[in-house]
Amino acid sequence: MFNKEEISVIKNTGDRIRELREKKGLSQDRLAIEADIPKNQIGRIERYEINTTILTLHKIAKALDVDICKLF
Repeated sequence: MFNKEEISVIKNTGDRIRELREKKGLSQDRLAIEADIPKNQIGRIERYEINTTILTLHKIAKALDVDICKLF
């Protein structure tokens, strides 16, 4: 299981992705399509259900047109 600090990183990343996605006016489905990842994965990341990979974060950042650092 994850410790408090790790959970905080997962939560903050999910919140930040949601914030950036909403700023761009994208639905979860649209972002998933743009990032070429499974449709339910964005929701699972934003709800802190999964600890996603760096490659998935790279795809999301690219789809949001931001540097990956902006996701943290």
